[in-house]
Amino acid sequence: MTRRSDLAALIERLGGAGVLCVGDVMLDRYVYGKVERISPEAPIPVLLVERETAMLGGAGNVVRNLVAVGAHPTFVSVVGNDPAGREVSSLIAAIEGVEPYLNVERGRVTTIKARYVASNQQLLRADRETVMPVAVSVADDLRRIAENALRETSAVVLSDYGKGVLTPDLTRAVIEAARAVGKPVIVDPKGKDFGRYRGATILTPNRAELAEATGRALNDEAEIVEAARALVRDFALGAVLVTRGGDGMTLVEGDRAPLHLAAEAREVFDVSGAGDTVVAILAAAMAAGLALADAARLANTAAGIVVGKIGTAVASGAEIYGALHDQDLRAGEGKFAAHAAALARVASWRAEGNTIGFTNGVFDLLHPGHVSLLTQAKAACDKLVVGLNGDASVARLKGPTRPIQNESARAAVLASLESVDLVVVFGDDTPETLIEEIRPDVLVKGADYRVDQVVGAEIVAKHGGKVVLAELVAGHSTTNTIAKMTK
Repeated sequence: MTRRSDLAALIERLGGAGVLCVGDVMLDRYVYGKVERISPEAPIPVLLVERETAMLGGAGNVVRNLVAVGAHPTFVSVVGNDPAGREVSSLIAAIEGVEPYLNVERGRVTTIKARYVASNQQLLRADRETVMPVAVSVADDLRRIAENALRETSAVVLSDYGKGVLTPDLTRAVIEAARAVGKPVIVDPKGKDFGRYRGATILTPNRAELAEATGRALNDEAEIVEAARALVRDFALGAVLVTRGGDGMTLVEGDRAPLHLAAEAREVFDVSGAGDTVVAILAAAMAAGLALADAARLANTAAGIVVGKIGTAVASGAEIYGALHDQDLRAGEGKFAAHAAALARVASWRAEGNTIGFTNGVFDLLHPGHVSLLTQAKAACDKLVVGLNGDASVARLKGPTRPIQNESARAAVLASLESVDLVVVFGDDTPETLIEEIRPDVLVKGADYRVDQVVGAEIVAKHGGKVVLAELVAGHSTTNTIAKMTK
């Protein structure tokens, strides 16, 4: 098995890979807000809208993921002659490195999936779309474009969302044309009839899709493997990669022993589009000549990254590279979050019923006193957030010779501790604003403070929290350590 560090070294090979993507494009719209009351008209939450975003979904999200790892996609799809179709066209045109071929079919409604979100929780999804096969003349145009594009690309993705772009005839024609010139075909399938994908290199059904297509109950790994082998045998496939959510993935390739990959997500915020990421990374890796097992491992790592983000997301080559390095370092990096991501993670923890603790400091040269403080803080809560003074803040507070270690190094050391769940850097001289945003249930400081001297104590009390003064370990301080080193 390829080591993770060796696998990371293969990431660069994905850059420049030419991939043809044919499938159903859609517009993913997200409406974010907050819920503070129930409607007097019906027992439903009232969403106070704060912002809206729109991004490419479906096959469009496959393209976004291909570009994120440096691949060069050729995109073939269909939109309606409507505002959403024009917005899709604009979004694609704004992405560098994509060669788009969008056929406009009159009478077709471009698919829109509108999701309404509060506190990282989807309240409602509203769809607007046409679900019917494209006209024969449109399908013929798509086939000609795809066959011509095969000359300049090294792999093919068929992203089938069942909206009508990938008709049975078009699907068969593209697979046969790709096989004729030795190009791998990666299919994200839909529906019960997987026979339409006969001859493809690899299918990527999720567990439910595999059960539906084979008519089998999939209660354990053995049954999943047997169902996948049946697909490989019945439809002359090269392999099947079954995505199993929190249980990871299973790759069944010919007569080889199945490869079971554990899920790599550290936090799951949103699974929207994770399947798009899987087929995109598989395609880019196979276009670059990687072995299928290595391509599956990269796809599994990328999927673990995107489900930790909000909305229809992508995994960049740099993110995959970082995630593939040493396990301990990855755990530390996962705890070091930027401001918005940190607040989202805290909201998720709180929604799960966890108590949130907070402490803060410079933590320049970590010593036993720091370790004791953090251990006591963790004991007082379920999830401990550490606010870390940024470098500029430390210089203002401690003088121009400080910090000894920059904020990235200090954050990495803190994040390596089991007692710490999240590290957030703040630029102010005090963490008051950050405390107001996080609203911890427990605020922890050393016992050299009185409660009335603790920054944020009033804020925490106002929200029903408490202040805990941790016992100090005598004889340890960063200032003393620096003085000894200077002598």
